[in-house]
Formats: sequence, structure tokens, C-alpha cells
Amino acid sequence: MTASVPGADIDLVRGFNRLVTRQLGALDDPYLGRRPLGECRVMYEIGAGGATARDVRARLGLEPAYLARLVRSLERDGLVEEGAGMLRLTSRGLSLLGELDRDSDELAASALAPLSNEQRARLVRAQAEVRRLLAVSMVSVTAEDPASEDARWCLSHYFAELAERFEEQFDPGRTLPADAADLVPPAGAFLIARVGGEPAGCGALKTHRPGVGEIMRMWVDHAHRGLGIGARILTALEEQAVTLGHRSVRLYTNRSLDEAKALYRSRGYEGIPRYNDDPYANHWFEKRLRGASRS
Repeated sequence: MTASVPGADIDLVRGFNRLVTRQLGALDDPYLGRRPLGECRVMYEIGAGGATARDVRARLGLEPAYLARLVRSLERDGLVEEGAGMLRLTSRGLSLLGELDRDSDELAASALAPLSNEQRARLVRAQAEVRRLLAVSMVSVTAEDPASEDARWCLSHYFAELAERFEEQFDPGRTLPADAADLVPPAGAFLIARVGGEPAGCGALKTHRPGVGEIMRMWVDHAHRGLGIGARILTALEEQAVTLGHRSVRLYTNRSLDEAKALYRSRGYEGIPRYNDDPYANHWFEKRLRGASRS
């Protein structure tokens, strides 16, 4: 797989990795003088609001057995507790997390402080670009079974976020349905985006009417936003629509989802009149697909 990559480029990447590992203190044990780095990352993902083990594993790409060992170590020291399927930081764990956040901020500031304003701006821009490109190299988007465990995980988080963000009281039972049978060929498709093999987002396509597809259930996990994953999912759904013979695709969204509206407009979607009676829909869009048959 690496045969087509120049050796000089490989050497540069490896040198960059060594430098970053040293600058971050990733080789220090304990990390920042506190805990092993793996345990610190688990605590960060649990956060103040708690998380399921499944959430932490998906966001960090950890094997279940390895995550279980990290959690047991944190539990033994009174930093994490588990109940009702959730991992939560204890008061002691929250205090330590605050200390880790403070120390991490100081470490980042120490890397920026010696630089001029121009150098600092260049480094921040370069790091943003590196982060985006690394994410691109790690992301895959594939069609999967809409009834799979990973699909259910994505959809449960999708609906939970709508309930959190909508101004209206959101009830999944009132929004327009998308049954599993509607989301497999030849009727439609369900896509999952993965980062390092773990689910990071999803999107669905179903047939609205002959020649017209409808995109639904677009969602990207908070941990992976800002990396262009939503655009990747949207492009893949459009490609699926062309494959299924659709000439155009439609979608709708809620007024609270500003970033979704911005994404759709940036990708060539135009506002159209209401075309359905979903009680949570405030904006409706349509796009003519390139490569689609004009017949």
C-alpha cells in the first residue's frame, strides 16, 4: 500500500509524529504528572455529562477489553463510577479533569508563546489543515444495514441531539418515518461514516417518488465535527441517488440546525416550498444531480 508513497514523504511524516509526541508529553508516564495518557483520554470523553462505554470506544477507537481495563483502573482510584449503563466522573474525577484541562491549556500556550504573531497564526492554520487532512485519511463512508448495531448507535445519538437542540419538544414518533426497508437498494441506502473503523456519522436516502430521492438522518458525532465528514456523507448519498436512477434529491431540516442549512446551501441545494408535513420541518431544499439521466 505504501509502494506509491515517496520514501521522503514517509520520513517527513514519521519525523513529524516523533516531534508531536514529544511536544505533547505523550511519552511521559504519568501524562502531565497526573495519570497515564489513555486514562486521561477516557476521562475527557466521559466528560461532565457522562457517556456510555460504547460512546467512549467509538470516539477513541479502543478495543472493548482495553477500554474495560482503563475504566477498572479509574474506578479503583475513585475517579469513575458506572451505573445504569453510563460511565460518570465522580467529584474527584471532575476535579482531576479540571486540572488536566488547565494543564493542557498551559502546555498548548507554551508551544505558542515563543512565536511571533505571524508564526503563531501560521502554526494554527497549519495544524488545522493537518487535522483536516489526517481525518480525511482516516474516514470511510460505506453503505450498511440500517438495522445494524452501529446504525442504531448513530440514530439514537441523532435523535438525542434533535431533542436537545430543537425549540419544539421533539418526539421521534411524530417525525416522518424511514423504515429499514426504505433504506436499502433498490429503494434507498443507509451510509455510515467511520473514523479509524468506528462509527462517526450517518445519513440515509430513500425514494420520495420516481426519479426523486430524499436525504434524511444526516448526523456527525460531536467528536468528529469540523473535519468535512458531513460533506463526505452528503456526496456519497448523492452518488447513491444517481446509482438508483434519481434525477434530483430533496431534504428538509429544522430552523435550529444552522450548520446543516449552511452545508446544504454550500453544496448547491436551493430552497423550495414545503413538500411534506413533518411537524419539525422549517426549511426544504432540492438539488439537481450531475450525471443523472435527463429523460
